[in-house]
Amino acid sequence: MKLDAALPPVPLSAVPAIARMAEQTGFDCLWTTETMHDPFLPHTLIAEHTTHLEMGTGIAVSFARSPATLAYTAWDLAAQSGGRFILGLGTQVKAHIERRFGMEWPDSVTGKLREQIQVIRALWDTWQNGTPLNFRGEYYKITLMSPFFNPGPIRRDRQDEAVQIPIYIAGVNTGLAKLAGELCDGFLVHPFHTPRYLSEVLLPAIAQGAAKQGRTRSELTISASVFAATDALEREFCRQQVAFYASTPSYRSVLDLHGWSEVGEKLSALAARGNWAEMPNLVSDDMLSAFLTEADSPQALATALKARYAHLADRLTLYLPFRPGEKDAWWAELVSAFRNV
Repeated sequence: MKLDAALPPVPLSAVPAIARMAEQTGFDCLWTTETMHDPFLPHTLIAEHTTHLEMGTGIAVSFARSPATLAYTAWDLAAQSGGRFILGLGTQVKAHIERRFGMEWPDSVTGKLREQIQVIRALWDTWQNGTPLNFRGEYYKITLMSPFFNPGPIRRDRQDEAVQIPIYIAGVNTGLAKLAGELCDGFLVHPFHTPRYLSEVLLPAIAQGAAKQGRTRSELTISASVFAATDALEREFCRQQVAFYASTPSYRSVLDLHGWSEVGEKLSALAARGNWAEMPNLVSDDMLSAFLTEADSPQALATALKARYAHLADRLTLYLPFRPGEKDAWWAELVSAFRNV
C-alpha cells in the first residue's frame, strides 16, 4: 500500500519547496485538487523539482474542460515528468458545473465522462502511434489532427519505452465506480466514504464494471482520500468536513447505508440557509468515527490506517494537506511507520 500527500491550496511560488519536502519525506505521490487554484499548473513545478515522486490531479474537473484540452495538458506533463503524471478526473456536481464554471450539465454523467476518456485516449493514440483520429460519439465528434497540431510521441528519459498515462476517475456513487472498473486505470475514492461503504458498495460496483470488459478489480488502483486525526483540533476539522460533504444531496447514498439519511436532510437545509457553523453539531461522535481513522500518535495512526484499509485500497492520501514547516517530524514519523507496518 502506498502513502501519498495532498498539496494544500497555495500560490505557485510555494510549490517547489512542498514538492521537494514531499519527496524527501518519502511520499509516493503528490496530488493536487481543484478548489482555489488550477490543478495542473503546480505539476510543472513538481516535475521540475523532484526526480521520482509521482504526481496527479485529484481531481481536475472534467466537465469544465474539453477532452482535447485535457489530453494536451496531460501529455505535456507526462513528457516533462518522464511518465510520472496521473490524470485524475472528477465530474463535480451540477450546481458547480452550471453556476461556477458556466458549462452545461450533461443528460448522462457517465455517458459524457466515458466519451471524454475515450477521446483523450484516441488523441494520445494518434500522437504516440500515428493512428488516424476518428471519434464520433453522442457528445463529441473529434476527427481533425493535422501535423501542425500534433505534439508527436513521448518516451521515458533515456529509454525507448512509450509513456503510459494512467487515468483515474473519482466518484461517490456506483455509476462512476462501474465506469472506472470498465474503462480506467484507477478509482479515486472521495474522502466522504466509510470502509463499509467502500467494501459493500463501491468495490462491488468497480468489480461489476471490470467484469463487463473481462477485467478484474486487481487491474485497477484504488486510491482513497481518508480523514485522519491524532489530536482534538484535527478531529474537529474532520467533523466540519464530514458535515460539509454530508450536506450534498448527491452524496446521500453514503448516509443511507448507515441509516443517517435524516441527518443528511437536516445538513442540506442548514447549508441552503448558509448556517455553516451549526452543521458540525449534527455529526455525532459515532457518525464521525465511521469516517475518521483516529490514533494518539503518527506510528499508531499508520498501524490503524493499514488495518482499516487492508484489502480495500492500494494507496491512501490523508485529507490533511501536507505543509512543510508544520509538523515535519510528525509527517516523517507517519511515513516511516507506514513503510514498516
